[in-house]
Amino acid sequence: MNGSQKQELQDIAREAMRARGFEPDFSARALAQAHAAAGAPSPAAVRDLRGLPWSSIDNDDSRDLDQIEVCVTDGAATRVLVGIADVDALVPRDSPLDDHARINTTSVYTPAVIFPMLPPELSTDRTSLNEAEDREAVVVDLTVASDGRVADSTVYRALVRNRAQLTYSAVAAWLDGTGPPPPPLARVSELEAQLRLQDRLAGLLQHERDAQGALDFDRSELRPIVDDDGVKDLTTELPNRAKALIENFMIASNAATVRFLNAKGFPSIRRVVRAPERWARIVDLAAQRGTTLPAAPDAVALQQFLKAQRAAAPDTFVDLSLAIIKLLGRGEYVAEAPGAPSLHFALASQGYSHATAPNRRFPDVLTQRLVKAALAGQPPPYQIPSLTALAQHCTDREDAANKVERLTKKAAAALWLGGRIGQQFDAIVTGAGPKGTWVRLAGLPVEGRLERGAAGLDVGDHTRVRLTSTDARRGFIDFARA
Repeated sequence: MNGSQKQELQDIAREAMRARGFEPDFSARALAQAHAAAGAPSPAAVRDLRGLPWSSIDNDDSRDLDQIEVCVTDGAATRVLVGIADVDALVPRDSPLDDHARINTTSVYTPAVIFPMLPPELSTDRTSLNEAEDREAVVVDLTVASDGRVADSTVYRALVRNRAQLTYSAVAAWLDGTGPPPPPLARVSELEAQLRLQDRLAGLLQHERDAQGALDFDRSELRPIVDDDGVKDLTTELPNRAKALIENFMIASNAATVRFLNAKGFPSIRRVVRAPERWARIVDLAAQRGTTLPAAPDAVALQQFLKAQRAAAPDTFVDLSLAIIKLLGRGEYVAEAPGAPSLHFALASQGYSHATAPNRRFPDVLTQRLVKAALAGQPPPYQIPSLTALAQHCTDREDAANKVERLTKKAAAALWLGGRIGQQFDAIVTGAGPKGTWVRLAGLPVEGRLERGAAGLDVGDHTRVRLTSTDARRGFIDFARA
C-alpha cells in the first residue's frame, strides 16, 4: 500500500465524473460568488428560535450539516422541529452557483475525494448549520400524537443556532448503553433529556410507519478506508439507533413538506419508488422461507414477512434485505400538481419529497424555493413543465452519481483485493439479467461480476465464488462460480 493508490483513486474519480457528464470543478464565477456571499442572517420576517436546545446528528466526518432538531412540549402536545439550512438565501436561482448545482444536482462521494454540489466555503460553513453559529433555516414543525401519527404540521422560516454537533456513532452507542455520553451532554444541560425524548418520538413514528407497511431493511454499505498510505481497509456502514432517529424525523418532514405545498396550491417535486416489477421474484424468495405473499405487490404483507425474518433468521437478514432492495427498483423524481398522489412503495407513502438536504441535493433546493415562495405569498417559481424536466434531469444525474460512487468504491476494493486472486468466498447474487450476473461477498461488502458459472442463478441465491481478476482503473472485480 502506498500513496500512489490514493492518487490513482483520485484520478479514477475525476475521469469517472467527466465521463458521466459531471463538472468536477467550480467555475471562476461560481467561486467568486461563493467568496462574496454574505453569511450574516437577516432577522426580517422570520421567527427567532435561537434559544431552543437544537442539536445535529450526522456522520463522524460530515461537515455539511443540512438539518438540526429539537423537541418542544406544549401542554399535552409534543412537537418535533426540524430546521433545514436555507441554502437558497445564498444560492439564488440562475446564479453561477445555481448553474453548477443544477448541472451536477448532487454531491458525489468517492473514497479518495468528495465532489460537493456547492463550494465547501458555503456547504461546510455559511450554509451549514454549524455548532454555535446563527443561521437562517426553514423549519418543519410536526405535532406527534401518542400513537406516532403526525397529527398536525406546519412550515415557517426561523433563525436557529445549533447547540451541539453530534455523531451517529456516539449517540447510538450511548442510547444503547454500550458507550459513554457524548461530550456535549456535559455542557448543554437540556441535551440528555432532549435526545431521550427525540429517541422516544422517533420510535413512535417508526411504529406508525410499520403499521402503514413501510419496509425496514438491514442496509449495509461498503466504505473503503483511504489515507495517504493508500487503501487501508474495507469496512461496512451499518444501521444504528441514531441513524434511525434522524431517518424517522426526515421522512416525517419530507411528507409534511408535500402536504404544505398541496395546501398552498403549489406543484411539487416528489420522490417515488413504484410498485416493484419483479414482485414475482420477491414472492419466490418468501416461498423459499415458508411464507406466502400475495400475487400483487403488497407493502404491508412484505413488511410483515421482513419483520418475521429479522426475528427468525437475523444472521441471514442482511442478505435477504439486499436481495429485496435490488428487486424493488430505483427511486426517481417526478413533478406533480397540487394534491396528486405519488407512491413511494418502500415508505408506504402517497406523497413524499426530498427537502431536508439542500447542501447536497438539488431537488431539495427546488423544494425549498417552492416553500419560501408559498410562505411569502408569491407565485410558484417553477411550473409543472419546467419541474418535470428538472425532475428527470435529477433522476438521471442521481443514477450517474451512483455509478461514479460504485465504480470508485470498486476501484478501491480491487486495489485491496489484488493480492487475493484465486481465493474462494461465499456470496449472494445481487443482479441477474441480460447484461450479466453480479454477486456480493458474504461478510465483506464487495460486489463483482460473475463471469463464469452464472447459469440458473437469480437475485437472492447463495453460491460459492472464486476471485479471478481485478482491474482498479475500470472498477472490475471478476469471479467464477466455485
